[in-house]
Amino acid sequence: MDPQREQLRGAVQRNPHDFIAWVMLADAELEAGDTAAGEHAAARALQLRPGHPEALARLGRTRWVQGRHDEAAALLRQAAALVPEHPGIALWLGHALEDAGQPEAAADAYRHAHRLLPGEPYITAQLLNWQRRLCDWRGIDALSNQVRQAVAHGQAVVEPFAFLSEDSSAAEQLACARQRAAAIAEGLRPLPATRVRAQGRLRVGFLSNGFGAHPTGLLTVALFEQLRARGQLELHLFALNGDDGSAIRARLQAAADVLHDVASLPHPSIAAGIRDAGIDVLFDLRGWGGGGTPAVLAMRPAPVQVNWLAYPGTSGATWIDYVLADGFVLPDALAAGFSERVRRLPRAFQPSDNTRIVEAAPAREACGLPAQDVVFCCFNNSYKLNPRSMQRAFAVLQGVPGSVLWLLSGPGDADARLRAAAQGAGLDPARLVFMPKLPHPTYLARYRHADLFLDTQPYNAHTTASDALWAGCPVLTCPGATFASRVAGSLNHHLRMEEMNVADDRAFVATAIALGNDPAALAALRARLATAREASGLFDMAGFAEDFRAQVEGMAREHGWQGT
Repeated sequence: MDPQREQLRGAVQRNPHDFIAWVMLADAELEAGDTAAGEHAAARALQLRPGHPEALARLGRTRWVQGRHDEAAALLRQAAALVPEHPGIALWLGHALEDAGQPEAAADAYRHAHRLLPGEPYITAQLLNWQRRLCDWRGIDALSNQVRQAVAHGQAVVEPFAFLSEDSSAAEQLACARQRAAAIAEGLRPLPATRVRAQGRLRVGFLSNGFGAHPTGLLTVALFEQLRARGQLELHLFALNGDDGSAIRARLQAAADVLHDVASLPHPSIAAGIRDAGIDVLFDLRGWGGGGTPAVLAMRPAPVQVNWLAYPGTSGATWIDYVLADGFVLPDALAAGFSERVRRLPRAFQPSDNTRIVEAAPAREACGLPAQDVVFCCFNNSYKLNPRSMQRAFAVLQGVPGSVLWLLSGPGDADARLRAAAQGAGLDPARLVFMPKLPHPTYLARYRHADLFLDTQPYNAHTTASDALWAGCPVLTCPGATFASRVAGSLNHHLRMEEMNVADDRAFVATAIALGNDPAALAALRARLATAREASGLFDMAGFAEDFRAQVEGMAREHGWQGT
């Protein structure tokens, strides 16, 4: 246990009526991932001072961590109404409203917190991130500059995942991640050092909140099945999310030697469970992506720890030894922007489920699409649809008469804002068509109607690019100078479709317009993709499993493993 929690627990034992100590203990317990203890402390504070905003806020924060989002929002609204000048409570209210399905109200809460503390970079970063999700670009450059300056001067702890959406360099992303990692490590006690076993079958752990019908589960399930079939590695999945009842979760359960359900456990308990399982090499499949547990990794539960797959950047953390990538997505020129030692697969670093069936799609008209005209698509999340990417897409629509852009519907008023942006660019807003979020097989089938995927910058399509290519839709991208901006390019590179990786925005627009106005060229491109999908090895999970095993064993050998 960290010293602060020990001190606070001692304080409330000595004086059970110490309201401030109970409030502070609630925060400390929640930070440590002990939701039950946090709830107890918050409830005790509320008993001591019924209706006190600080106690209400802690209980609201507890409900948020428990996933009881409506209750969390109600409690935090009550607290915020009592102390409207409290920026921290306004910030927590924004988080709760996000998850309670009230996105525009969440933006108002973040905006209010920012007005109260305009110089606080963490609050600025939260507002910036949420405005990007809502496609609300008012003042966004000033907010972005403030956050980047704060990172440059080491003045703030900004969430590295949100920072990937800024037009930042790999060096800036490393600085951001290092600052966040340093804050996580402060006050934590690592477990006693341990070593990789000298001989025998390696035990490999994977820690994620995505073991289910989630992009991480969808990407990894076929690889785990291939690894299990070979039996050369002992696979342990540590699921931070509960069983969602999905077919993917059932397949993951069957593919693992052991699936450990560690949802809602305190961070020290998760770390102890990993240590007790005797894991030699532990993969962090979430990183700074949200919903992960970096504090668990910071406790060093395994002798070798690896950043892979879900977070497209550096951890910046002293407790992560390696990053697993490929030569395109992380070339030598970018290695200085990573705190980890770089290990590279000979194929694209991203696996996928090559057992998926692309179902028949409903008629175009049923999807809101024109019967004949070209359909460009971009099913990336709304925070990637920044002004640069949308202006580029609008220029493509202007150059291809009758074409439409098919997008994933965003939160709140995001769709309306994008339509307004299209109108401002001289386009009929009806040329933007929005698809609601759908079950994965239903969504995947929609790609049958998409002629060309228009990628975003600086944060690429990742899982969506894999989905598009698997379903037969070519992806046009403009690889940049960060990991997050090179993932779609990596997939094209390993498909040997390098012409879909263009140099700049001008080439992007020109290529898309040329294809959109040449049905024969577009058909030929799709035919090439169909051939490349089978021949290139990008979707060969049996081969991926062999390459992956070799990397795991190579890392273990560097730490004393001598083989089986």
